[in-house]
Amino acid sequence: MAETLFSAVYNRFLGQITDDLYLELTLEDTLKDLQNLLVNAIPGFEFPRKNLYDYTIEVKEINEDELTPDEFVLGTVYGELPEVSETPRILVDKSRFNIELTPEEINILALLMKQGWVQRQVTSIESTRMKYSGSDFKMTS
Repeated sequence: MAETLFSAVYNRFLGQITDDLYLELTLEDTLKDLQNLLVNAIPGFEFPRKNLYDYTIEVKEINEDELTPDEFVLGTVYGELPEVSETPRILVDKSRFNIELTPEEINILALLMKQGWVQRQVTSIESTRMKYSGSDFKMTS
């Protein structure tokens, strides 16, 4: 069965924005934020040809050598020290659409995620603006 990893949409979205917030967050918090943005973007996709609500949210522990380039790595699993010959275990986001999306559909979802992200930025600026008056708050280029 064909499927599309959420990370394909995350990567397209992250390539369109610049946000220092993601540098400050833990990988788990970044993943939660990206998942929320993506799930909230789905209703904005008008007239999709496929059922975008057919998705699975899942995090798995795998061997490092099973990792593919498209997967979103959350970190290394620590516990007992592995033997020298053992492959490290890592946590990977395996969240996916249970359907195969076209590049165009991935782009649309990434743009809808960006729209949600921009709305959050504007709301944050408006909240700051309301706390200050006149010359205390100036937008600079």
